[in-house]
Amino acid sequence: MKRLIAILLLTSTTCFLYAKTHEVGKDKVYKSIKSALAKIHNGDTVYVYEGIYKEGNIILDKEVTLIGINFPILDGQKKYEILSVKSANTIISGFKVQHSGYSTLDDPGGIKVYNTKNVSICNNILDDNFFGIYLQYCTNCIIKNNSIISYGIEEQKIGNGIHCWKSDSLQIIGNKVSGHRDGIYFEFVTNSVIWRNISDGNIRYGLHFMFSNNDSYISNIFRNNGAGVAVMFTNKVKMFNNIFEENWGDAAYGLFLKEISDSFIFGNKFIRNTSGIHMEGTSRIKVERNIFESNGWGMKIQASCMDNEIISNNFIGNTFDISTNGSLVLNTFNGNYWDKYEGYDLDKDKIGDIPYHPLSLFSVIVENNPPAMLLFRSFMVTLLDKSEKIMPSLTPDNFIDNTPLMHSLKL
Repeated sequence: MKRLIAILLLTSTTCFLYAKTHEVGKDKVYKSIKSALAKIHNGDTVYVYEGIYKEGNIILDKEVTLIGINFPILDGQKKYEILSVKSANTIISGFKVQHSGYSTLDDPGGIKVYNTKNVSICNNILDDNFFGIYLQYCTNCIIKNNSIISYGIEEQKIGNGIHCWKSDSLQIIGNKVSGHRDGIYFEFVTNSVIWRNISDGNIRYGLHFMFSNNDSYISNIFRNNGAGVAVMFTNKVKMFNNIFEENWGDAAYGLFLKEISDSFIFGNKFIRNTSGIHMEGTSRIKVERNIFESNGWGMKIQASCMDNEIISNNFIGNTFDISTNGSLVLNTFNGNYWDKYEGYDLDKDKIGDIPYHPLSLFSVIVENNPPAMLLFRSFMVTLLDKSEKIMPSLTPDNFIDNTPLMHSLKL
């Protein structure tokens, strides 16, 4: 056993001794990054000093730590994929990566990682690239504290800021993404976390993920994107403490859920969106302790949704708190605060003594006849809704909160 330990120590010491540092710069041994990479061994570190490097496609096919000093510029000249990572245990930090090539066939990126693991891409600036950072078939990779900016106008002519495909155990942390088709895109990505990112001003979605199970999205800000955030064909998703705001448009929403099951939406803020949450074909979703404030619709829950729990949320200042497109109600609403509730609390237990029907008759009419919105705030509509509350006839009887709160929750 002692001999084995001695051999392992000797091996690790030998590997450490062989790891070298290399410097690239105007007055350094290496004048180009490619010339330094041609000489390195696995485990080496390359320091790249300030300057502009127009070297076409730079391929990292050995384990290397690539460090930029004072943000050297890697310029793709609108022709090339700039950094292609094809080796595990690679670190890229401290670069400005700009002007990648454009192609809809092979999706070139500022930094693209191919079929590998344990890659870290941290503290970089990516400016005006087709795709910002692109991962495919990757495991245990970290994308952290990068600024990823582009200037797309049409979604067909720009890629995504952070694009992840068929990968597992990723960490997407503290990035700022704007001006892309989708800020962050996941497809077939599992067991991963998206945490503390800011995704705003993207053409389509701030976050778009499909067929990506067992993922967590925590403390992100999704602001002023074309259609908000879309979550589709996925299960076991956790969305905690995010902010969805200023997502406006005909088909816009803070959060769009389609064919989602067994998931949690907890502690989020939906502020000034066309729809806070739009749900289609969802089941067994728990929506708890969220704030829906100043939206066109707080929630749109289609008749295809079932076994969802909407509990302990605040609905404040929304044009319509809830809307649906059918009469069948298979979801539960309990213990929410509704600022439109006009009930009383004689026993002073802070719960309304009469149930609340959050679905207004006019919201049902608008759902089936959108042009009717022109009549909003008219005396006739006010009279219609008041009459429906007194003698319900068209809104479903079981669309009800039996324990409405008298005061908003402190969330």
